Amino acid sequence: MPLFAPGEDPGPHFSELLRLSGLSPYTGFEPGVSSGDLTPHATTCVAVRVADGVVMAGDRRATSGNLISHKTMEKVLPADRFSGVAIAGAAGPAMEMVKLFQLQLEHYEKVEGGPLSLEGKANQLSAMIRGNLPMAMQGMVVVPIFAGWDFRRRSGRLFAFDATGGRYEEREFVATGSGSLHAGQVIKLGYHEGLTADEGVDLCMRALYEAADSDSATGGPDLVRGIFPVIATIGVEGFARVSDQVLEVRFRELLTEITSRQGGAGGEPA
Repeated sequence: MPLFAPGEDPGPHFSELLRLSGLSPYTGFEPGVSSGDLTPHATTCVAVRVADGVVMAGDRRATSGNLISHKTMEKVLPADRFSGVAIAGAAGPAMEMVKLFQLQLEHYEKVEGGPLSLEGKANQLSAMIRGNLPMAMQGMVVVPIFAGWDFRRRSGRLFAFDATGGRYEEREFVATGSGSLHAGQVIKLGYHEGLTADEGVDLCMRALYEAADSDSATGGPDLVRGIFPVIATIGVEGFARVSDQVLEVRFRELLTEITSRQGGAGGEPA
């Protein structure tokens, strides 16, 4: 076993142990720059349980290090008619994973004559994330949120994951990505049992706005270009995306409220 001086202790991180031991796989990039630093990454996504299902939301920004690589990335996608995935992490592997997940659910339904249970869908996604672990060890981590309507329980359900494929059901809300700390705090303070879908949408909007205000990798509403977060509701009637026209009106109302609370200081974000 290698020995390290106190100031060089890699701690609990296995990837850091490999790097300090000189065993990190060659990435093809110059020393000191990992492949993860140069890969577009999706950032902040949130999901909230409401009385009639769930609300999922994600900002539109993708970053490569300190560069904004995309302004209009869509991170909240339908997995099938009654469930959705919100992606955070390395954008390429995440998008490929979602497409394969959608295909697998469709194939299962055609072969078996009925959809997989929501629990089964979450387990399938967990296995796919675990299969991405070798890429995660090289910096291309994918950490999605999965949510949907459970016909057996007649309620919405939320599932969070870690990079190893660990699956964790959340009762109230879940946030992931670089701005998850800020977004999660906003939702934690504003959440209560029995939220309506409209209240859930408003809470997710506020959470992403505050996350964008504190985290440079999270994109806020862009009123100049007409770019707004992707927000969707999932209930007994299925996956439904909230239109940009509706979001624009509601974001303007939110900005008016924030401006008036601050005494009129500041203006609308670009």
